[in-house]
Amino acid sequence: MGVRRWLAGVAAVLVTGGGVVGCSAVVSTNATIEFDAAVALADQPIHVRVSGLRAGETVTVASQVDDRDGQRWSADATFEADGHGVVDLARSAPASGTYSGVDGMGLFWSMRPATGDPEWALFRLGYPEEAGAYEVRLTVSAAGREIAARTVTRRWVAPGVTHRTLTVGADGLAGVIFLPAPGGQRRTGVLLFGGSEGGIGRRYEAALLASRGHPTLALGYFGAPGLPKYLDDIPLEYFATAARLLTRQPGADPDDVVVSGYSRGSEAALLLAQHYPDLVHGTILYAPSDTVWAGYPKRGNAWTIDGEPVPQSAIPVTRVRGPVLAIAGGDDRVWSSAEQAQRIMRRLDDAEVTAAHQVLIYPEAGHHVGSFPYLPAGTIVGGRMMGGTRDANAAARIDSWPRVLALAAD
Repeated sequence: MGVRRWLAGVAAVLVTGGGVVGCSAVVSTNATIEFDAAVALADQPIHVRVSGLRAGETVTVASQVDDRDGQRWSADATFEADGHGVVDLARSAPASGTYSGVDGMGLFWSMRPATGDPEWALFRLGYPEEAGAYEVRLTVSAAGREIAARTVTRRWVAPGVTHRTLTVGADGLAGVIFLPAPGGQRRTGVLLFGGSEGGIGRRYEAALLASRGHPTLALGYFGAPGLPKYLDDIPLEYFATAARLLTRQPGADPDDVVVSGYSRGSEAALLLAQHYPDLVHGTILYAPSDTVWAGYPKRGNAWTIDGEPVPQSAIPVTRVRGPVLAIAGGDDRVWSSAEQAQRIMRRLDDAEVTAAHQVLIYPEAGHHVGSFPYLPAGTIVGGRMMGGTRDANAAARIDSWPRVLALAAD
């Protein structure tokens, strides 16, 4: 797209104020913040550009969000305007700030809390079924004085997306299902579940996938009302029931379900692909295991099938039919997910599985290698080091998320 055409479609706001600062230095008293999408999905990058500055002028561009606990998060980056008085975040590297290098979305993922260590902090927003979006305030400051401000809206749910909470009493399952706007073509259903943290996680990811046309279920399997308290003797049939429920949803392809498990949940996902090849047509594994481990925290059996414990051994892949995508960090401090992901690929090769299978290893990322990008995240949870760095984890999510979307869309 040409520069003139882009500028014609961009929304701009002019904020004036300030004046001459200091005895001789002349700074801009206004600027224009431009971007190509005032409202966009939270996993969608936007193009931010500042114009109306003086050539070579030093300015600070900052972002700010208040989370659901009232904690303020912010990021900043200092730039030198080019010869036309422009700072383009997608083309310019900051001289200093909360991120380094050219990164058009650095002000979004590099935000830090006003108090506390960002490595320990949790960026908490309202659940997508409660708050469909959040807002980020962008500002430009020159010589310590704010000269422009604008707010962008980051959406979890696209117009027309609906949700329904599932309970064990009413549905036999615990989770939240998100359905795309009616009237579109039938698309792959996606079943998501997390790991040893329990509860009903991955809701934001589910909302984003539904916003892209996929009926998606964020499923809990222990640690939620009506479910077992611990990861202990969880029937694989429970997950199969959830997958079949997805195939019956409006807008769902009745013959196409992708399952995605994170950490301990990757065991269940790979076991489903092995035991239910006619039901599971694609598998996404984050920080995966290639082995069935003991239950948590009791150390009994984690999974059962047909009422019998699934052996605590290497997970076979001889009956897997659909594509498999494994995503891991080379600095995972929870377990050696990169090595396990590579072993899964070798097993798929040895089993002569014809469907495409791919491993993405990010050497400097940790256990928080996934999933969707552009949210700030620490590297320590509950006092446990997850590994990687905030920068490396963010880069891994930015790179891998389009491949996840592509697998779901195939």
